[in-house]
Amino acid sequence: MMKKFEVTILGSSAALPARNRNLPAQVVNYRDRLFLIDCGEGTQMHLKRNRIRMGRINHIFISHLHGDHFYGLIGLVSTYHLLGRREALHVYAPALLERIIRLQLEASETTLLYPLIFHTTQHIVPEEIFNDGRISVTSLPLLHRVPTTGFLFREQPHPKKLLRDVADKYEVPVAAFESIRNGNDYIDEDGNHIYNTLLTQESAPVRSYAYCSDTGFYEPLADMIRGCDLMYHEATFMQDLLASAREKQHATAADAATIARLSGAKRLLLGHFSARYEDLQPLLDEAKAVFSQSELAEDDATYEV
Repeated sequence: MMKKFEVTILGSSAALPARNRNLPAQVVNYRDRLFLIDCGEGTQMHLKRNRIRMGRINHIFISHLHGDHFYGLIGLVSTYHLLGRREALHVYAPALLERIIRLQLEASETTLLYPLIFHTTQHIVPEEIFNDGRISVTSLPLLHRVPTTGFLFREQPHPKKLLRDVADKYEVPVAAFESIRNGNDYIDEDGNHIYNTLLTQESAPVRSYAYCSDTGFYEPLADMIRGCDLMYHEATFMQDLLASAREKQHATAADAATIARLSGAKRLLLGHFSARYEDLQPLLDEAKAVFSQSELAEDDATYEV
């Protein structure tokens, strides 16, 4: 049985909230461990609307310091304080964010009840910024007007499944099981070589989720997320506004689909839509013409990785 790995969209709008679309925020749920990506204004309300237990979020990843991606953070930090949180909260973001949040806390004369720990990200090369042995997070340099990173969530390889009936047949001792799960053969006391392929079954494939917002068309991104199972990529504009997209270093729906195709991604979620678009179907049509496995990210919807 596959372990839970899913993402809930809390906001898919760009710059301004739109009807039925909040500002950017997402929650990645991996085996009931929750990670928040970006924290636009209103994120707390959407966490409540989706019945996501805020107290289980211990790691927050902020892509960049445009307001629509982090103006909700100080509110969330303050709410945790008011609720009596004691567990550390880790924030991964550009260095300036710590100064911003500390100043806001100082101005309100708030001394947090819990440790607030900042981890500085950089936008030059991909960098692993989190790994708990089950899932890792790698920051991804993006092409935007301010330092910006995406985030790649990737499962860590699973040990092979031991075929206990076969192991018992060959009288393999329990002490050798861990070595066998890690891919090693077994040699018994008489020197008989029992191959790992007889004793184990391959584990489930490693899954990955790539969050890519905000960015202009940036072809190197395709190699950074090669073969990801689910990819979220901004689609702020359509091709008729390509000049505006290039000027503002945002992407069109066709741009997002092109990166998905070049990367070998299995599925693409389009998001970060300009508030000018009430009907998103034309953006989906534009993307599908390039990459058929394209979908629209919908607020309050959950997608399996």
